[in-house]
Amino acid sequence: MIGRQEEMNRSISSEIAQLHTLSRVKLLKRWCELYGKPTHQGMRRELMISFLAYRLQEKAYGGLKPELRVQLRTLVKSFRRNSERGEANIKPGTRLLRQWHGEMHEVLATSGGYQYREEFYKSLSVIARQITGTRWSGPAFFGLNRPPLPRPKA
Repeated sequence: MIGRQEEMNRSISSEIAQLHTLSRVKLLKRWCELYGKPTHQGMRRELMISFLAYRLQEKAYGGLKPELRVQLRTLVKSFRRNSERGEANIKPGTRLLRQWHGEMHEVLATSGGYQYREEFYKSLSVIARQITGTRWSGPAFFGLNRPPLPRPKA
């Protein structure tokens, strides 16, 4: 005898598997059914399927816990604040080092900004400007805009 939970699991798994067989038009229709509004027209099919699969599971099993939603909102706000300032998201305590004209410059990230030579600044760009005497992007000057290096394969 199949339990109710196992039956629901099979049903959801079957619905998710079926998503891969649907045309784009049918996926768009299913999106409207599950989300109550149309999707962005430029969304790739594979991404749409992933979102739909998540939504099916969310409706069947429940969504994120309220405390996790609060944590995510806090992270988003922090990311937006840092993005608006054009600064990388750097954890307090991080030390940034940059050699410029033979002199090593050290900046300490704090919860309220950055410390350089016992002075506090809100922006890395102000510090970069002070070091170079020209208008520099602080994150670029300290090498924070570079794409991450590929991880070595294990």
